Amino acid sequence: MPDSRLVNQQVKESGFRQKFGVNILGVQRKRQYLLSELKNEKMYSGDVLLVQGSWENIARLTDDQSDLVVLGQPLTEAAKVTLNHKAPVAALIMLAMVVSMMFDFIPIAPVTAVMVAALLMVLTGCLRNVEAAYKTINWESIVLIAAMLPMSLALEKTGASDYVSQSLVNSLGAYGPYALLAGIYFTTSLMTMFISNTATAVLLAPIALHASIQLGLSPYPFLFAVTVGASMCFASPFSTPPNAW
Repeated sequence: MPDSRLVNQQVKESGFRQKFGVNILGVQRKRQYLLSELKNEKMYSGDVLLVQGSWENIARLTDDQSDLVVLGQPLTEAAKVTLNHKAPVAALIMLAMVVSMMFDFIPIAPVTAVMVAALLMVLTGCLRNVEAAYKTINWESIVLIAAMLPMSLALEKTGASDYVSQSLVNSLGAYGPYALLAGIYFTTSLMTMFISNTATAVLLAPIALHASIQLGLSPYPFLFAVTVGASMCFASPFSTPPNAW
């Protein structure tokens, strides 16, 4: 800037390191690039400075807008930098969370395990701060699941789940458990073509559970069929728009 106090000052007199904690690595003056012996180089209006430092210190340069102009948004650019060196730590935290949820001998509830894992991600620096953690949350999925759970509960309380499961048992139960299992699977696969796979799983899970109980069978294969069937949404362009291209 023409009226900047830095004009005609030598780099070593500018105080960038003392005031902002950054080092000047180079100077671009029109089409000329100065990369060596910078400490005695004078700065002029229109010079572009290449600085080195932490993103926080570079962002502090924006506080001195009377003497210089910072190109870009340092903190925005910092958010784009991936923390690859934290990948092993994040993988270990996720593995510990999965193990604690899989084995009953660890006295930790699944929700508690997830919350502890999320907290460790922030404390160990896998996420820069709490704000970054909030930005990674898919709020649309949370709202969808929260909205579908009352509907699933309503189906159970009103007896609709019993009615549908009884209809499945009456129509397919006579052909054996494999026929009923296939019917639940194909019903789930068909529904997930037109509505969200999460919503389909929430709606069909209680129906599959009641159907298995009425036949005196283990509910796990039927719930597994719902899980796999709900994942078949990729076969349709309705629930997976990229497939339409």
